[in-house]
Formats: sequence, structure tokens, C-alpha cells
Amino acid sequence: MAYKKAFAASKLTPVLLGLAFSVGGIEALSSNLTDLRPILTDPSISWASDTVISFQGSDEFLNATERWTVFRPPSYTAAVSPASEQDVRQVLTVLRVKLATSRNIPFLASGGRHGYTTTLGDLQNGLAIDLSQLKRLELNTTAQTITVGAGITIGEVFDPLYEAGFEIQTGTCPCPSLIGVTLGGGVGRFQGVYGLVLDALLSVNMVTAKGDLIEVSKESYSDLFWGLRGAGANFGIVTSATYQVQPLANNGDVLMAEFIFPANQSLDFFETVQSLNDRLPAELASISIIGWNSTTNETQLSVNWVYLGPEEEGRRALKPFTDLNPPVSSIEVLKYNRIVAETFGGIVESVCQGNIIRDLYSLNLKSYSAASYQESFGKMAEFFEQYPGGRNSILQFEFFPNQAMAAVAQEETAWPWRDATGYINPNMLWDEGDDETATAAMALGQELRRDLAATSGYPELSVFLNYARGDEKIEQIYGKEKLPRLAKLKKTWDPSHRFSFNNGLPTKYP
Repeated sequence: MAYKKAFAASKLTPVLLGLAFSVGGIEALSSNLTDLRPILTDPSISWASDTVISFQGSDEFLNATERWTVFRPPSYTAAVSPASEQDVRQVLTVLRVKLATSRNIPFLASGGRHGYTTTLGDLQNGLAIDLSQLKRLELNTTAQTITVGAGITIGEVFDPLYEAGFEIQTGTCPCPSLIGVTLGGGVGRFQGVYGLVLDALLSVNMVTAKGDLIEVSKESYSDLFWGLRGAGANFGIVTSATYQVQPLANNGDVLMAEFIFPANQSLDFFETVQSLNDRLPAELASISIIGWNSTTNETQLSVNWVYLGPEEEGRRALKPFTDLNPPVSSIEVLKYNRIVAETFGGIVESVCQGNIIRDLYSLNLKSYSAASYQESFGKMAEFFEQYPGGRNSILQFEFFPNQAMAAVAQEETAWPWRDATGYINPNMLWDEGDDETATAAMALGQELRRDLAATSGYPELSVFLNYARGDEKIEQIYGKEKLPRLAKLKKTWDPSHRFSFNNGLPTKYP
């Protein structure tokens, strides 16, 4: 189709939508470097036959540690890829029993390795616990639940659910771990209808700092379950999770519209978005991107809208945008399981590409400001003109309704930002060694975040855990009202800060 060729020609950056997160934790960093080979290969330890232990220099090690972004990443000397929940438990037991307290080994457990907070870079010469082999996926059609292992990605649940007649709210990129996304919040285009991904969570299996494998839910360890939903990387390693799923709405049909607006129409688009302040329909959600078109050599606005309901209703909701007559446009009906794969003409493969420098700055919105967005468009255009090495950068807007998300009582979960109606992500990219572009990109990212926060509707910068860069105040991530209870949970479940490099919590607040 013509519009798919147009989106492909625009060469949208690989950073787009790739937001996901660690599902485990990290032990306090020690200055002592320990050779993990004799510890992990001790013949007295019985690992599952499929569990893989690898070390620097091997292909297995690379597969277990390669990251989505290599901006301020953690580093490792060894990796364990457990084949079972019991082996995850055994890893922690080995580290606790085999090593003296003075020789703690920093570790990180992750499913998709898409976490990008800069605090992960404090982990150096540690142990990677790669959960990608935990591929359990069980659908109970009677109970309307799905249980997944920590290695199951968002993209891997779409087809099984759709084929069984169900759907679930998810993030907007297929490659992150579903559990990792959940623990920090799980915003997405279904949150107006079904709420956050964490609102669908029913229970988890988790390995604690003591090496115990426990089930956590509203009925079992209810206080911990509260904290896991919004601050989940701070208390242990979640190995599997069970979610409530929903019968397919509208026979699984979703209306998707995609537009490209040139610079002279960008303000018209932003003003139309602003007109939806406080009245964005629950079924209507957008991902919009300011980026560089390498074919036309111009800055442009690429826009994706989805309507989670009947086509006729969706077309009426989209009319204010189609009336702008964008030069490139497409509106079509897709099935639920194809939404993510077809976004922006189908650029999933480049979205998930790893081993790229990506520096992200993010913030929450609860009101829209056309003037601020247009000013940001100008700053991105100027940056692209001056720094060709940064032309894979983007400024991403997520305009997501919040009706179902906001309907959940604020005290129900640790997630503090239920009044948000959008999220903005300046995603800055450059090539390794291009120091001039790097300096300019980081400065612009901070400037855009500061400027956009001033008109966000919040009194100061706010950002939820999954999108946090790591240089924000702790209150700006977790919310001041949530922190006293979260600190008590941290003291109870992780007093030694074994799980604390992913925007770690204190054990006392204030």
C-alpha cells in the first residue's frame, strides 16, 4: 500500500516504541571482583539440564547479555540462563551461601533486557540472570486467565490470545518482557478501556532475597502485591505471572489510522490534539513522532491512531484529524493481534533492534499544550539540521486515554500516576564516537523534558518507573504519597538492598 511505502521511506528510527524493563533486581555492588566460574560450575550444584552458564567471550554470554540500548549499560563477567523457576531460586541461594557477605556479587535479572534507566550502569562486573528461557504460556479459557513466564515477550501473547477469543491490555512494542513491563506500570493504547497492564495482574511467583519462591497476590502477601504493581523490580525476581484477560471486543476488529504531516501542518495537528483535553474517548489512542525523513530531508510528524471499537464510531472520532487533509494517510480495520506489528507501516524489526546507543528522557502528561509541542518541533528540526549524526533521534508523544486506569482507586496499587493522559519521550540517538552530537543530543533531551514538563499539567516533572531515566528525584518517579509505604516494604523484603539498581527504593522515607 502507498502509505506503507511512505512510512518505510521516512526511515523511522529503531528507537521507536522500544520501552521495556528489567524484571528482577541487583545486589549491592562490591569493589571486590570475584571469579564466578568455580562457583557457578561447582559439581556439587545440580542445575537443570537446559540451564546455560556462560562467560565473557562466548556466543552464549553475548546472547544472555546483549541489550536494547548500550547507553550507560551494566556489565557482567558471567551469566546464568535458568531453565526453571527453581534454578532462579538456586542462583540466589548459591550467591548467598557460597560467598561471604563482604564479597557480594552484583546481579541483574531481566527478561528482554530493554530497561534503559541510567542507574543500571552502576552495576559493573556482575552476574546476569537471563530469564529468557522461562517461556511458560498457559491460557485458561474457563477462568479467562493467562499465565506467562518471565521470558515471554509482549509480542508472543497476541496470537494465542486472539486465536482463543481473548485480548489483554499491553505495551506498544512486541519485544519487551510482558512481566517486566507490568511491574513498572504497563501503559498502552488499551488503558482507557481496560486500564494498565498491572491492573490485569492476578498473581506472581517471585524469588525473594532469601531465596524463597513464593506466590504473591491479593490473598497472599497482599502488601507486597500492592508494591509489586508499580515498583516491582525492588523486591525480588518475578519468574511468572497470571493475568485476567478479556473476551475480544468488537470481534477483535480495531480501526487504525496513520498520517504524515509536514512541518507546515504540525501546529494544526497539535491544536487538534489540544482540543481533546479532558475529552479523549476511552477507545481512541495515539502514538505521534517528530522525526527526520531521510528521503525528503525534512522534519515531519508521523501519527498513528487506533480506535478500539466499531469502524463507524472510529471514523467519527478521527474526523477532526482527517479534516486536516494530511498528504499521506491510511485508515484500515485490523485484528487485535496485528496492531503492534502493523504500527507505522510495520517497522517492528527495526524497533526491536539491539545494541544501539539510546538516551531517553520522559515525562507524564495530564493536559495537552499545542504551543509547547510546536516549539519542540522547531527545536528538533534545528537539531536535525545542525547535527546529521543525530537524525535517528525522535520526540515521541503517547496520547492515551485514562478512563479505566483512573477508575482504579489510587490506593489500590503503588503506581502513582493514574490521572495521566499521556507520556512524552525524547529519544536521542547518535553513533559511538560522535561526541559532538552526543553532547548536543543530551543537552536537547534535558531541555525538551524541562520545557514540556512546564506545561504537562503537573506542578513539576513526573515520570513512571518504566520510563524513568534515573536522574529524576525519587518523588518524581514513585510519588511522594507512595514512598513511606514503599520504603517499609523495602525494609521488610530487601533490607540489604539486593534489588536496588533499577531506580532503587530507600528503606526509610522520609
